[in-house]
Amino acid sequence: MEKTVNGVSCKIVREEWDVYFDMALTMLEEILANQKQKKATVMIVPVGPTQQYPILAELVNRLGVSLKNVHFFNMDEYLTDPHTVIAREDPMSFYGRMKRDFYDRVEPDLVMSESQRHFPEPGREAEYDRMIEALGGVDLCLGGLGINGHVAFNEAAEPTDPITADEFAALNTRVLPITRETRTINAYGYQRGDLRGMPEWCITIGMNQILHARKIYIALNRPWQSGPLKHALYDEEQGQLPATLLRRNGNLTYCMPEAIAEGIV
Repeated sequence: MEKTVNGVSCKIVREEWDVYFDMALTMLEEILANQKQKKATVMIVPVGPTQQYPILAELVNRLGVSLKNVHFFNMDEYLTDPHTVIAREDPMSFYGRMKRDFYDRVEPDLVMSESQRHFPEPGREAEYDRMIEALGGVDLCLGGLGINGHVAFNEAAEPTDPITADEFAALNTRVLPITRETRTINAYGYQRGDLRGMPEWCITIGMNQILHARKIYIALNRPWQSGPLKHALYDEEQGQLPATLLRRNGNLTYCMPEAIAEGIV
């Protein structure tokens, strides 16, 4: 079922797993559509959620879909300090998660080369943004929704941060500290509650790059995301709640199970 709220397409499915399946299908359809036009596919992709990747890998393998002309730009990555990417062997590494959950699952003759698996790095932020521009921009940006309405790790330092909506929308790829709210919810979801074990720094693709994607698809898979979804759909645009800015994109879709949509959509 689909509903439109404030010009935003809200796709409602039955269960959490259905969100991952729909997300995988959306990615596959974009790749196939571009292949028909003999075009490269450029996507911004998340780690969180990741359950769509094994499904996509299975579909790619069964259908024999080549990814040789596909570029994945990961949204973000954890840092151990403002200059150092978390070790790839660390369980929290987004690079490691992508490798285990997707790249290693796709048949070697179908998977894209490592040069087309892009991850942001401190000191090369501007280069990351230029690579996207050189490829003609982003066809599809996929992601989740954070507890304080952040997209990727784009979040205001404090609710009282004076940054305007326009200023936040213009932000490019950069390094920044992770707020305590985000570290707490991620510790709950991924670290068995080990808040002290959570990285305090990250690098994130910019809100500018996200908003200029030709399509944006946000997957909601956690019960607590009803809260940020409500504000993303109904609050006025503000840099303090980045998801409100997504409505600037003319092709925005949220996908969620019935339990998250209840009372909101």
